[in-house]
Amino acid sequence: MKRRILALLMAICMLVVLTLLPSCTTSSGKKSAALFEVPEGGYDGSEVTITFYHTMGQNLSTVLDAYIVEFNKLYPKIKVEWTQVGGYDDVRDQISTEISVGNQPNIAYCYPDHVAMYNLAGAVVALDNLIDSKITVTRADDTAEILGLTDEQKNDFIAGYYNEGREFGDNLMYTMPFSKSTEVLYYNKTFFDEHNLKVPTTWDELEQVCAQIKAIDPESIPLGYDSESNWFITMCEQLKSDYTSATGNHYLFNNETNRNFIKQFRSWYQKGYLTTQKIYGAYTSGLFTAETGTRSYMSIGSSAGATHQRPAADAEGNYLFEVGIATIPQSSNSNRKVISQGPSVCIFNKKNPQEVIASWLFVKYLTTCVEFQAEFSTASGYVPVLKSVANNPTYAAFIGRANGGAYVSALSAKVCLEQQDAYYTSPAFNGSSKARDQVGALLVKCLTGDDGGDVDAFIKKAFDDAIAECEY
Repeated sequence: MKRRILALLMAICMLVVLTLLPSCTTSSGKKSAALFEVPEGGYDGSEVTITFYHTMGQNLSTVLDAYIVEFNKLYPKIKVEWTQVGGYDDVRDQISTEISVGNQPNIAYCYPDHVAMYNLAGAVVALDNLIDSKITVTRADDTAEILGLTDEQKNDFIAGYYNEGREFGDNLMYTMPFSKSTEVLYYNKTFFDEHNLKVPTTWDELEQVCAQIKAIDPESIPLGYDSESNWFITMCEQLKSDYTSATGNHYLFNNETNRNFIKQFRSWYQKGYLTTQKIYGAYTSGLFTAETGTRSYMSIGSSAGATHQRPAADAEGNYLFEVGIATIPQSSNSNRKVISQGPSVCIFNKKNPQEVIASWLFVKYLTTCVEFQAEFSTASGYVPVLKSVANNPTYAAFIGRANGGAYVSALSAKVCLEQQDAYYTSPAFNGSSKARDQVGALLVKCLTGDDGGDVDAFIKKAFDDAIAECEY
């Protein structure tokens, strides 16, 4: 209840300032940020200070600081100040409050639903005119670049990451990808090799492998899945079934296709084949890496958390088992879909257009600089957003060391790069996070609840209730 009240208060605060910031109206009648009008001269060389809110720890902040120094060699009059603001939701909550008094930062880490909320007040700059600008900017070293992105730079972005910026229903670009993660299937390669098990590529194969594992180790829970929401949404994408829409009727997930896959997962749960983070009460990597007691032999979780899926090493540095990593199972190999996650960055409206241009130059630098993307990704475990990073000697050497032990993070990144054509993102609107929360809770309820003897009626009511919660 407290979270609902807080969200309502933040929304009211932003609605109060709807008229204070320039905005346009989308086809759905909702306010959004105006396309930024680039001044005729572009960046005028004036001194400006820009602020950047992020969630980086000390190791990543150190990488950022080094590249701010490099950026300032090109643009010495642009001062970049950053603030570490807890987690992603902390960034959202602080900015939502600051927008109400016009004190938002220049740049921030963001997820799509955060941007949709900010745009209740038209606070985020639509980047299209900046991206397409051909204005020449002369840097301090007397070299020149265009203000916007070249075709080569645009094409270098992994498409699924880049296109997330246009998921807001009006075909405008509101974010740039910064660093990304996805889901991967971790499996106990030592166990699989010992028992001649096939790594599943489809959900049907997964069911078969779970049955085989149960026969070998009856006390096991073969699969742990960390994110119930991701599982539901990914199944919608793989099956080409409705989930949400950024315009019109937002909540579309109550349909027969979705109810059927939930019913199938319920049968798997009843056979003891799987658990999830909420059911287990913690990240399921704890089951996957367990040395004694109930164990799992497969775990689906974040690619950025690979080291948490690796068992502890003994005194000699040997691991209890070798970790294998693969793409998550698919409903059909003709429509491969894997979720795209991890932070993007957005730029906020400011009265001084030079602040916006300076912010864009900095965002452009970080997101198109191969060296930064390589170093940041190696340090963070996230995946670079540029295809060409794979050819960077330092990053190539990192990937070349990939294995299921000491370099499990490199193995995870290698799998992520290999499946880049499968990434998808969901529509973003004010309320899209509610849908995400509700389908996660819905999956848990349908797996574990008492159906009263009529499973179809039980599942249908659970879906009806989830839709009602979203609309409420």
